[in-house]
Amino acid sequence: MSESHDALLQARELHAWYGSSHILHGVDLDIGRGETVGLLGRNGMGKSTLIRTLLGHVRQREGRIVVRGHDVSRARPHAVARLGVAYVPEGRGIFPNLSARENLVMAARAGVDGRRDWTLERVLATFPRLAERLGHPGGLLSGGEQQMLSIGRVLMTHPLLIILDEATEGLAPQIVSEIWAVIETIRAQGIATLIVDRDYRRVAAGADRLVVLQKGSIVLEGVAAELREGDRLAQWLGV
Repeated sequence: MSESHDALLQARELHAWYGSSHILHGVDLDIGRGETVGLLGRNGMGKSTLIRTLLGHVRQREGRIVVRGHDVSRARPHAVARLGVAYVPEGRGIFPNLSARENLVMAARAGVDGRRDWTLERVLATFPRLAERLGHPGGLLSGGEQQMLSIGRVLMTHPLLIILDEATEGLAPQIVSEIWAVIETIRAQGIATLIVDRDYRRVAAGADRLVVLQKGSIVLEGVAAELREGDRLAQWLGV
């Protein structure tokens, strides 16, 4: 695999299986430093499997994955995380019995480059709703508050890349707008993001590049500003 010095993550010829089901079929993916990539596709087309494969969660996998020049093709998830890759899962993954404060501070650590600029105070300034709920158990927060908590928690790890799976699924419109505003803030800070969300128009408006999956293969990719024009996205997404 040819490796770019500007690439934060590079994946080549990824295949993945769940049992006898072959889900990914030779997927190539690049994410540059500070780049926002939107991962699109209808339900069941392999988006979450691709994310989980990149993170090392899918055991039946083939292909090569390189993060910051390190080959993590067979690495466990914790090794990928230590290279600066953070994950906001579809189910949010908060600890329901810990308070909002505990969920945040338990993740705090310096980034791989030594940065410590995402303090608890900065996260709470970014998510004022969480400041009002600091003592509440995570399991008693609303869905929107849990998503804010999950994003705030990964920011406190000072990642180089944040992967968001179904970033705004099931959230109220006002909360959705707040989440997208925070994603734009993350982008402005130079943190790379890989975003999955059903609102493909919102993803296309906020991404640098778009990648569309169909039955585990990439069928369309390119600069978001170009793909927003015309009907190619709608054709593949069935909308």
